Amino acid sequence: MTRRALLLTLCVLAPLAACSQEKETPPPEVVRPVLSMVVTPTASRTLGFVGTVEPEFSANLAFRLLGRVVARDVEVGDLVTKGETLAALDPTALDLGVQAAKAELSNAEAQFANASASEERQRQLLESKNTSQAVYDAARQAMQAAQANVERARAALAKSQEQLGYARLFSDFDGVVTAVGAEVGQTVSPGQMIVTVARADVREAVVDIPDQLTDDLIAGTPFEVTLQSLPTIKAEAKLREIAPQAEGATRTRRVKLTLIDPPASFRLGSTVTATRVTAATPAIELPLSALLEAGGKTKVWVVDPQAMTVATHDVQVSGKASGSFTVAGGLEPGARVVTAGVHSLKEGQKVRIEGATP
Repeated sequence: MTRRALLLTLCVLAPLAACSQEKETPPPEVVRPVLSMVVTPTASRTLGFVGTVEPEFSANLAFRLLGRVVARDVEVGDLVTKGETLAALDPTALDLGVQAAKAELSNAEAQFANASASEERQRQLLESKNTSQAVYDAARQAMQAAQANVERARAALAKSQEQLGYARLFSDFDGVVTAVGAEVGQTVSPGQMIVTVARADVREAVVDIPDQLTDDLIAGTPFEVTLQSLPTIKAEAKLREIAPQAEGATRTRRVKLTLIDPPASFRLGSTVTATRVTAATPAIELPLSALLEAGGKTKVWVVDPQAMTVATHDVQVSGKASGSFTVAGGLEPGARVVTAGVHSLKEGQKVRIEGATP
């Protein structure tokens, strides 16, 4: 072989040898970052329920008479004081009724005066033997009847005056107007709601709690109530009332919590969250994203803290919630479990705990 041919052969074989060496060198193993959490059994659970701030005491105020509304002096949100006039009916017919009752009383009093004078004359004549006992008894009976008519006329006048007072609607306590049910010019019936007034000083949180979580609730059970618009503002509350039966469609019970010295920002109608911490059997809860279901088994990926590799562990699941599940067995406290991407891991794969130093 000539020198030139030898050089050409070497030039061809050199790249092939380099490629062979590259194929023999394995690629570096990829260390995958994972999200994880350390298993910690919980001995208590915090339950939160959304509700609203409502008055503990409120009243639907209405007229006792049929009539036409001629005035309504308040609107929703107005503060009112005890005895303040809120609305009024047209008093014309009631005024006429009072005048008629006064006239009837005057007539009855005149008749009584005449009958009383007649009885006095007959009594004197009877004493002087100038009239009979029967005539005197008739005069005395007429006087008693006239006296009864006076009492009846006085009662009728008092009733007419009382009904005239019903033409004006008053508040029985200090509060705030939360609803109105009639406008000026409208003819309303007796008992029809005109204004709803609520006491603003005594407030409560009203929440709906699932029926299965109310078994241990009794009057006085403590809750913590947080204002949703400003979560830093909180107030203590105690259970005042619980509905005797669950609502048919939602299977929840209406629970009323009396707020203890609530701040002014707990206005009527505000949305709040009522939380309660309850004791529970120690259990391990993990997010559903950590659960791997394969071959009819339930597993989780556990990180080996020494080798920084992952391996599957069979676990027993005792229950599932909307975003978590409860482990009944197969995990020890302190184990680190992968909580995301469980379907793309392999046995023995190297991992890096996200947020930790590599």
